[in-house]
Amino acid sequence: MTCDETKLLLTDYWSHTLDETQELAFEAHIAMCEGCHAETERLGGLWKNLALIPAASKEFEPSPNVKTRFYETLGAYRQGMEAAPKNQLWDRIVALWPRQPAWQMGVSFALLVIGVGLGYQLRSDKQPSFMNGAHEQAGTPELAQLRGEVSSMRQMVALSLMQQQSAGERLRGVSYAYQAPSSDTEVLSALLRTINQDDSANVRLAAVDALHQFGSSPVTRAAIIQSIAKQDTPLVQIALIDLLVDLKAKEAMPELVKLAADAKINEAVRTHAKAAIEKLS
Repeated sequence: MTCDETKLLLTDYWSHTLDETQELAFEAHIAMCEGCHAETERLGGLWKNLALIPAASKEFEPSPNVKTRFYETLGAYRQGMEAAPKNQLWDRIVALWPRQPAWQMGVSFALLVIGVGLGYQLRSDKQPSFMNGAHEQAGTPELAQLRGEVSSMRQMVALSLMQQQSAGERLRGVSYAYQAPSSDTEVLSALLRTINQDDSANVRLAAVDALHQFGSSPVTRAAIIQSIAKQDTPLVQIALIDLLVDLKAKEAMPELVKLAADAKINEAVRTHAKAAIEKLS
């Protein structure tokens, strides 16, 4: 997705009318393009502030001259656009194309996924209905490939957003991690790193919840047990204890016993640890 395409979708993004593929491509682009990310945040703030504006009343009706001035301004704008050289649009597109290779790769990948999806859809639409059954198996590899590319895109968006400075963006990245397969070790590592290092307790809590789908792995449960002692927020420690109970991780018993007996630990955490010991016994 290019910068121009992103700007055209800004309003649809904040009004939540984009489909899943468009939203993934949009967020993949703004995660790598600082200019578009700033513009998205600016419009987002404006969009939220619009809800705070009281409904207009007869007491504050606009002047009758407003409509006339609007059309005069619109006419002047159209004349300026018609008088502009024809090659300006292409120059703007070239100027907006990312210069850094990593950004170019991300934009190209997003365009590839969108192109494959549209191509597959067009091909499916053109097939006669009586041939759908015969070609169902032939289309399966293409569908599997498309799903794999969408999954890879989700992973890229999740990993990129979880590294952003804004806590809101990191929360959005964690939300994409919910859709990652349990075999995705990169997303799992990013979630564990978030739990142990993120400055925001809310982001850490969201990451703990996202770990449920990875809980079948003994490596994941061992990492969760080690994370409890690294936390400085009782709420996160309690969330980790509850997660271990949900996963029926009996190997956590020694650590829970240690927590329950440590007088320096928050009382609510010790109470949760004692309750967890009873449930896992």
